[in-house]
This record gives sequence, C-alpha cells and structure tokens, in this order.
Amino acid sequence: MSALTAALYGALALYLGGWFLGFWVGNFALLLFLLSVVTGGYWLAERFHFLPARQAAATALVAQQAARRAELTKLGIAKVDDDVAEARERLLMQPWWLDWTAGLFPVIVGVFVLRSFLFEPFKIPSGSMVPTLLVGDLILVNKFEYGVRLPVLNKKIIANQDPERGDVVVFRYPPDPRLDYIKRVVGVPGDEIVYQNQKLTLNGKPVPMQSLGEFYDEDSLRYAPQFSETFGDKEHRILVDPRRSSFFGSESPKFPFAENCRYSAEGMSCKVPPGHYFVMGDNRDNSQDSRFWGFVPDENLVGRAFFVWMNFGNLGRIGGFQ
Repeated sequence: MSALTAALYGALALYLGGWFLGFWVGNFALLLFLLSVVTGGYWLAERFHFLPARQAAATALVAQQAARRAELTKLGIAKVDDDVAEARERLLMQPWWLDWTAGLFPVIVGVFVLRSFLFEPFKIPSGSMVPTLLVGDLILVNKFEYGVRLPVLNKKIIANQDPERGDVVVFRYPPDPRLDYIKRVVGVPGDEIVYQNQKLTLNGKPVPMQSLGEFYDEDSLRYAPQFSETFGDKEHRILVDPRRSSFFGSESPKFPFAENCRYSAEGMSCKVPPGHYFVMGDNRDNSQDSRFWGFVPDENLVGRAFFVWMNFGNLGRIGGFQ
C-alpha cells in the first residue's frame, strides 16, 4: 500500500506540475472529486480494516505480556523489566501512507462540498473587468444563487433564481468550457441588445450612462474615460473610449445562434435566445465577450461573483462590489 500511495502522489505531482507549467488545462473540480474518492477509500479501509488490525495486534501483545508475567510469577519471579507500552503505541500508530490519505479525507471532502455547492474562489487574470475588478483580485463566487448543480458535470438539479442584468457572473467559456471567464450580464433571454458607437441600447432604450471623469488603469499605465452605467437599480462603473471604433469586421462571427446577430461598421445588435445570456466586460474596449464569441448558455454558469477577499498588492480592494 505504501508503494501505491507513493505512485498516486507522484501522479498528482505530475498533473499539478504540468498544469502549472501550462502543458495542459487543469480541472480543479474533477481533481477534488477524485481526491475525495481516493482518500475516502483509504479512510474506509483505515476505519474498518487497518485500524481494527492494529488494535487487535496491540491487544494480542498486551495479552501475551500478561500471560508471560503470569508464568514468571508461578516460577517465583515477581519483578519483570519489560514495559510494552511503547511497543503498543508503535503498533497503534498510523503509517505515513494512511496519515497522508485517510487523515486528509475530512479536509478534502469539506473543501469539495464548500467549493461545489456554496462558494468558490477565483483570481482575476486580465483587465477585461476594470474598473470593477483589477488584475490580481481574489474573488468569491456564490455557487447556489443560480441553482444547485452537480459537481464536475455542472448539471442543475435544484433551480433557484436566474441571472439579472448587471450581475457579474463566472461561467465556462463557450468556445472552450475548460476555461472560466468572468463578465457582466447585460442581456437576459428575449432582450434585444444593440451596441453601436460605444453606446449600449437595451430593448430600444439607451442604457443610462453618466461621465465620472478619467480612471488611471495601472495595468495599461494610461488614463481612460470612466462612466457609470445603470440597469434598473444596479449601478456600476465602466471604461469606454468614445474615440475608438466599434467596427467588428466585415463578416459575422460563427457561434450558436449567430443568426440572431447583425454586424455593421457602427457596431452590432443581437436578440438573446431562450436559456442564454449576453455578457460584456466593464472595460468595453479591452474585452473579448459576447460581442465576439456569442451567448452564454445557462448550463455554463458557475455562479455570481460578489466579493473581493484579497488582493496582495492592494489590501484596500477587499470588500463587496457591484
């Protein structure tokens, strides 16, 4: 068993090393699930086989010592210098391969349940959500607000509320579901989205915008025009440079329900299909989003982002956001 455990830890180190070095895209949910299953198997084996076997061996040792003392007493030898307490403790001690498997099972399964059904941490890797979220922000995502989903499969089993316009959501990137993206919902099923000349229109009505002056983007080391944007009673900040072109190319991109969209030199418009959402980055001129690769299916949703729990370069970033 020790050799098997060493081999499993070697495979884990190889997988994590390749993931870290970029040789493949890791799946942390699947990894936690497999670790829960493997350590759970060790935990059951420890509880119902290995621990009882060690306890039986320790009991047998004590019984043998008691029988030996009794025989020596019959021979008139009253003093025996052979304390078995240390040997008994060594027999009861978990070997390293059980300590690092069965011993970790409660921690791993606790993290798996917490991450799968309650809250999941993410790190912001790019500037597409500036000024709301900055590169390096460590955020929390509410996993149950949009319904309870099976881990790994992401299959919804209990419905809850649907995403609303203005929500910041984490989702599996439709062109490559192995990747997680974060954007803001600007269109829900049935909405008509028009983005032309750097302005957003929702169902025929311009989305309210108000200038907030300039924002210094530390990532790009430049100042950018900053605005507030409002969906209903939800207000958030965006970066939009009216001097930049809205041109998306001469041909419409290819993605599911692309026939719902029209592109021109001034911008684009889309009708959001049922069960899908139209998302955009708050850094409108520096975001690859639904304007380019299409709609986000409901089954790709991971959860709603709501809190920055750490930014090691700027502790003032800690807190909630819109």
